[in-house]
Amino acid sequence: MCLGLPMTIVETDGMSALCEFRGEQRRVSMLLLSNPPVGAHVLVYIDTAIRLLDEEEARLIGEAIDGLGAALDGEDCDRFFADLIDREPQLPAHLRSE
Repeated sequence: MCLGLPMTIVETDGMSALCEFRGEQRRVSMLLLSNPPVGAHVLVYIDTAIRLLDEEEARLIGEAIDGLGAALDGEDCDRFFADLIDREPQLPAHLRSE
């Protein structure tokens, strides 16, 4: 399983950016993206921003990370996955045979 972090760009020089997630800052490569602005949310994997996120998606990924932590600690994690509880899993649009 790959785990990316939803980070916010604090400053950027075009080639790299200082990004933050919950108080932790790190410099990440921006080479895969087209110069996103300060304040943009990006998904970061192995110190590389791999795609832009909207605010809602960044929030949901952050909640999923919290849920994973709760599950690993033996706590109830349902509240972190409220958008998934009581519904059937759905295929992405490109995999549906409609």
